[in-house]
Amino acid sequence: MFKFPPKTKAILKNETIEYVCSGTSAPAVVFINGSGGPIEGWHKVFDTVATFSKVFAYNRPGTGGSSKAAVPQTGSHMVDSLRTVLKTAGLAPPYVLVGHSLGGLIANLYARMHPSEVRAVVMLEATSPQDVAILPKYETRLQRLANSILNFLQPQDPHAETLHVTATVAELQRAPAFPSIPMTVISGGKPAMAWATAPQALAARAQHQKELVSLSPFGKQVIVHSSGHFPQFTEPQLVISTIRDAVELGAAKVAPTQEKHDTQPVQGGH
Repeated sequence: MFKFPPKTKAILKNETIEYVCSGTSAPAVVFINGSGGPIEGWHKVFDTVATFSKVFAYNRPGTGGSSKAAVPQTGSHMVDSLRTVLKTAGLAPPYVLVGHSLGGLIANLYARMHPSEVRAVVMLEATSPQDVAILPKYETRLQRLANSILNFLQPQDPHAETLHVTATVAELQRAPAFPSIPMTVISGGKPAMAWATAPQALAARAQHQKELVSLSPFGKQVIVHSSGHFPQFTEPQLVISTIRDAVELGAAKVAPTQEKHDTQPVQGGH
């Protein structure tokens, strides 16, 4: 496995955040983990992306060497924390944000709150605001049982970001419109545990991924048919090429040629 550069810790007002940087060329690519995901989750893409851009990854509170959360992890707090750590790391905006899963909500809110600091966004199997409101309605009995057991065995921190995701969605609803910047939504075509998931939930999730594309007039979608929720594991080269395209488009300050709301299915194995 690829060995990451030495990790550094940024001391914030109430929390300590662990991060790692590499590369030299601007703009900086900022990896934003899914909930509970560590820096190491980017091991198949980090080193290669660092050959053509600065690259940054970090652990949010409660993960890796970062401290426990000291305050509720709402979207606005997580955006503010990320901005502070990026400044501490000496990485100047604008950035290319790559948000995986719940990290997509953070990237979404960051771009709305600070549009001048974001050059492009890659949504990687990203959580949609609609997911938060709609998908729980279709939870199966098996999913509810599994969640109950998990919460009993490992109770959640009351400040955990997953417990404040509704507040994060409310902040997104109050925020300005998403800026007109290049954005690619990478969606896995093989949902995890589809056999245990209600068909309505699968259909809603697929629709919400399409709706993410419409945030930007320059949005496009790549459906990776061979991947589930972690394309960075199963199709790292496709993820790398998508990030490279975002860096080049952002650096040139030009828009993609795709029509608005363009959906571009891509077979796995590229």
